[in-house]
Amino acid sequence: MRATPPSLSLGWLHGFTPRAMRRGAFEIPPDTFRRASQFGPLSATIREAGKGTGSMTVPATTQVTLLPTPEPEKQSTGGVELSIVVPVYDEAASLPELYRELCETLAGLPYRSELIFVDDGSTDGSAEVLRSFFASDPRVQVIEFRRNFGKSAALAAGFRAARGAIIVTLDADLQDDPREIPRLLAALEQADLVSGWKSPRRDPWTKRLPSWIFNTTIRLLTGVRLHDVNCGLKAYRAEVVRELPLYGELHRFIPILAHARGFRVMELPVAHRPRRYGRSKYGPARFARGLFDLLTVLFLTQYSPRPLHLFGWFGLGALGLGTAINAYLSVQWFLGNPIGHRPLLTLGVLLMTLGAQFFLTGLLAELITHTAPRQDYSVRRHFRHNDDEQ
Repeated sequence: MRATPPSLSLGWLHGFTPRAMRRGAFEIPPDTFRRASQFGPLSATIREAGKGTGSMTVPATTQVTLLPTPEPEKQSTGGVELSIVVPVYDEAASLPELYRELCETLAGLPYRSELIFVDDGSTDGSAEVLRSFFASDPRVQVIEFRRNFGKSAALAAGFRAARGAIIVTLDADLQDDPREIPRLLAALEQADLVSGWKSPRRDPWTKRLPSWIFNTTIRLLTGVRLHDVNCGLKAYRAEVVRELPLYGELHRFIPILAHARGFRVMELPVAHRPRRYGRSKYGPARFARGLFDLLTVLFLTQYSPRPLHLFGWFGLGALGLGTAINAYLSVQWFLGNPIGHRPLLTLGVLLMTLGAQFFLTGLLAELITHTAPRQDYSVRRHFRHNDDEQ
């Protein structure tokens, strides 16, 4: 870029007219001053003097004063240190007792806290109960969904609204005991996420057996040694939930997703109580959906940054087997044996076509991964010197 006279360059950068420049001294912010210094001929005429001040020598001897850099406006958190997030779906009968137990537990903790109830489209009057909590307690937030979107969406909304550096989640059905919260917070000193382990679990065997199979499968496939990955009672550092995308039914796999990001995950046995009000919102179809979600999590945690490594193995196997079959048939054809009527020829061509499709699918996934905005790493801390002081 060709340098223009200093006064005109400065005026062009900051919206000052040459007439305003000729009036003498005026003030500009520091970042603007640094931008002006990037022009080649001007860089030698800029000097810093003191904290947040500087000057530029121009032919008209115009004095330029550099103002101190304004501090970025910080979002007010109201001094909240602990956020309790409770997803609610048709639990009107249990809410008053849950709210009382939460208030009793929080009264004994040395944290400024808030209670965030997320009404996931309840139709039994839960919304009215939550609004009464909100009207009488300034610590309470209530988020109401237009319809039932699922527990993952409710947790995601609660996490977004949470202002505390520590976040605790529990279910609204009174099976999770709020009196376990202090133990979770104490364990959080050694981890980034503490997941409860319902021990002993107060549910019928029709729920315990499938859950045991589900948790055992997760331990074998992911290597994360948790006994109860889907326990609703958990404590998090806020940076954990800020990095986890929740949608569909992925709330069941929060510890797995957090572990894949490098966060420290531990498990703590917690008390579990039988359900006293209402009924469970999950049926047998929940386990079929859990299988599909498990496949999703395995892909997200192991192959999301490199999808071709997954599709490529299938493509390589199919293409290799198809090539071997067709090579064998080609030898038979050269020896004078007819092959046009043999089903093996159809199988060989099909395998080669399927292998090529797997490769193309992997390449398309790689292209999407490359162009989509993403962050495949997690930063615990960032130490950096202030550039202005160097």
